[in-house]
Amino acid sequence: MSLTLKLITLLLLALSHHAESGSIVKFLPGFEGPLPFELETGYIGVGDKEDLQMFYYFVKSENNPQEDPLLIWLTGGPGCSSLFAILFENGPLALKFELYNGTLPSLVTTTYSWTKMANIVFLDQPVGAGFSYSRTPLLNKVSDTGEVKVIHEFLQKWLSKHPEFYSNPFYVTGDSYSGKIVPPLVQEISRGIFFLIHIN
Repeated sequence: MSLTLKLITLLLLALSHHAESGSIVKFLPGFEGPLPFELETGYIGVGDKEDLQMFYYFVKSENNPQEDPLLIWLTGGPGCSSLFAILFENGPLALKFELYNGTLPSLVTTTYSWTKMANIVFLDQPVGAGFSYSRTPLLNKVSDTGEVKVIHEFLQKWLSKHPEFYSNPFYVTGDSYSGKIVPPLVQEISRGIFFLIHIN
């Protein structure tokens, strides 16, 4: 097993503490000292019986979390863990590339992380990606339209547990295959907005 895969496995195990409302992670293997940003991980159940357990990583903005935008990041694939985005794309951590010396690879902070100016929910999706899973085997069958509804329900439940972000600007973001999910997800979210508007 490659060194990178070993580190990712260790990180996933460290971050996967199952908790409905989320757990704050202060230390990670391979990172020296406490994390210089706030990281929350957890599961949110969706579906009639909450059979779909959606795993997320939430990184608060390092600038002004109360006013900075809230983003949901959907990694493509489909089926890639959002940990990939955290370590290799736009997250606050990266692997320190150095010759292998027999120890655990090091993690370092990144200069150009999007979390310098935004709060980001990195969601493991669809079910089966990363630590997201189904309690019922039949629910492992996913479709793009079904995934849109799952993510929409996830967002509603996540925001109900984090009401301090209701008034922040909100963006749906992602890469690769998520280009098929983001537009219908935005449409699904916009349909729900009409129910929140009070007209005199």
